Amino acid sequence: MNGNDIISLGLGIEAPWKISGQSLNQELSPHELRITLSTDRGATFPCPVCKKPCKAHDFRENTWRHLNFFQHHCYITAAVPRIRCEEHGVKKIEVPWARKGSKFTLLFEQVALSLVKEMPVNSAARIIGITDKKLWRIVFYYISVSMNKLDLSTLTAIGFDETASKRRHNYVTVFIDLDKEKQPVIFATVGKGKEVLRQFKQFLHRHGGHADRIVEVVCDMSKAFLAGVGEYFDKATVTVDWFHVVQTFTEAVNKVRVLESKQKELPKHTRWATLKNADGTLTENQKEALAELERMDFFTAIAWRVKEKLRWIRKAATPRAATWRLSHFLLNVSSMELHRSPLLQPVIEAIETVIRHRPAIEARWQSQHSTARLEGLNSLFQAARARARGYRNPMTFIAMIYLIASPIGNIINST
Repeated sequence: MNGNDIISLGLGIEAPWKISGQSLNQELSPHELRITLSTDRGATFPCPVCKKPCKAHDFRENTWRHLNFFQHHCYITAAVPRIRCEEHGVKKIEVPWARKGSKFTLLFEQVALSLVKEMPVNSAARIIGITDKKLWRIVFYYISVSMNKLDLSTLTAIGFDETASKRRHNYVTVFIDLDKEKQPVIFATVGKGKEVLRQFKQFLHRHGGHADRIVEVVCDMSKAFLAGVGEYFDKATVTVDWFHVVQTFTEAVNKVRVLESKQKELPKHTRWATLKNADGTLTENQKEALAELERMDFFTAIAWRVKEKLRWIRKAATPRAATWRLSHFLLNVSSMELHRSPLLQPVIEAIETVIRHRPAIEARWQSQHSTARLEGLNSLFQAARARARGYRNPMTFIAMIYLIASPIGNIINST
């Protein structure tokens, strides 16, 4: 086996193509290795439509960027023919080493996609020696091809939540297949609220699914989200994940703390102490802060005690036990005289939210699904955004979400 045979094997070149020339230009920096491919005179090529062998009609020279040969940039040049098919007329053939319309070989694009999954696009572009704009084109192409092939005909349970795409209330809403253990993301779109549910329903129908086959939706207690579910997925049971209940009360405690701190000085370390559980990983300073809050009967302490009572509900082993514990919780907090100060209004609103969405909250004990994985994925999405120091527009952020956690990741192994 000579050098040309080894290179041909690496490129996946088959007859009638063969390597007919090589040249290394050392005057450029970095050096450029040019590999020329050609065919024998009179060779036939398959028609792109019917695959019938046809003779060449004419030729046009094309060049593709390939993987580096050691430290040298490598380019493939070939005179690609148009064939004349008796049935389909004049057609340009498809070459085996590159996709139609691309200026890069398939192997080059495979490596590019692998790098983009692990690092910011600008960094990946510098490593492989192309502009970030060209690299984004590769990424968007494969995302489009993969998402068009997505089959949602068996989808029955979905979860969704928003994640920040930029500062100042710019969001992307991400939908996942709750029955899928790996790569669960099936749709992501700019914005949040009722409109994203309409967009997802259209996407679902285009990919073989149907809104009437969705039997469960897991989400937070956003009015807009719940209104969208009621309008576009009215056959589905809504389950509010427990994480969002705790989050609602945690935010209420923090609001009470902020309001009270404007009127009187709170113990040091109160902020982080009240965000944690009583039996959590508290530092000595945080334990002292909680003890002082309790001794001085701060309103922040009252709000924190309400939040802590939620953990008792969470430990319920059966739906019946959860219903009883939630009733007991609401009865107990109603006797705490929360109306005695306007500072406790955020806690009152949180309790009213629980009462309003009680059936969806209790459904959590009858469901096998939660958005815990989605919350974990959100941390990966935000880590990617932080590594890239933000993205220029939401569509590039959505592209990264698909690469990280959707079935599109399979294309890297199949390119």
